[in-house]
Amino acid sequence: MKAIIRDAYGSADVLTLTDVETPVPGEDDVLLRVRAAGVDMGVWHMVTGVPYVMRVATGLRAPKAPWVGGDVAGEVEAVGAAVTAFKPGDRVFGTCNGAYAEFARTPQDRLARIPDNLTFEQAAALPTSGMTALQALRDVGRVRPGQRVLVIGAGGGVGTFAVQLAKVFGAEVTGVCSTSKVDLVRSIGADDVVDYTREDFADGKRRYDLILVTGGNRSLSHLRRALTPRGTFVIIGGEGGGRWLAGMDLLLRTVLLVPFTRQNPRVIFALPKQENLRTLAELAGGGKITPVVERTYPLSDVPEAFRELETRHARGKMVITV
Repeated sequence: MKAIIRDAYGSADVLTLTDVETPVPGEDDVLLRVRAAGVDMGVWHMVTGVPYVMRVATGLRAPKAPWVGGDVAGEVEAVGAAVTAFKPGDRVFGTCNGAYAEFARTPQDRLARIPDNLTFEQAAALPTSGMTALQALRDVGRVRPGQRVLVIGAGGGVGTFAVQLAKVFGAEVTGVCSTSKVDLVRSIGADDVVDYTREDFADGKRRYDLILVTGGNRSLSHLRRALTPRGTFVIIGGEGGGRWLAGMDLLLRTVLLVPFTRQNPRVIFALPKQENLRTLAELAGGGKITPVVERTYPLSDVPEAFRELETRHARGKMVITV
């Protein structure tokens, strides 16, 4: 089968399309014929090996595994002996190791069925970004109806889901994004949009009960100025901090702030859970959330997709088609 692999950390240039053996499902595994695969910053970090501290788990000098890609959607090709939830031909989505390939293997508890109204491309956009937004709002931020929620990075992969999910939970939502994404953020349900190139969301005119930070390099003091005295902000991602820590620098500074403020600074490390996949599938199937797929790329153009991702200009999600 054809697959994207790499044998070193680096830019998109380390990614190669080559022939490899088709994986064989284990007892509890599902073998998928991949139809689409998501592109997200988590995979970018795995490819580049930045932040360096991450390499303690992924391989110090070179990656332990050559496979690339986490979010996947496709058709069940074969199942292991212990698999009871799925059968060949089922349309499913979820997470795996090595989604940028013609076939991928993953445990059955990392998959859910694709709603009939979603394409493979839309389903591939859901898992990591959707689960991250869901856990940040519901489990960490504990959003409640009527709260004022600010989503920073509202036009990106996680941000577009966060805006829609916050509305599902009954919040009043303001999205922060660049000029080119203002119309998109309004179209997915934001009550108000702040173009950060023209105005400052922390100018004192309004305070928010919950702030989700999906990117950028803002100081904690700047975020706190936009927060109510007992409000919560959740750090999902960010830039800065150098190659050793990168966005983890902001996460660490947030954790250190906790004992010194009445506000509620939080961080999130989202984990894949089948129950969350099913929740997202139910919401998408009912038309309450819609994955925003800006552009698709064929498997051979995975390096080009990553170069676009690095610009931070993508609207919603980019998806690989197989």
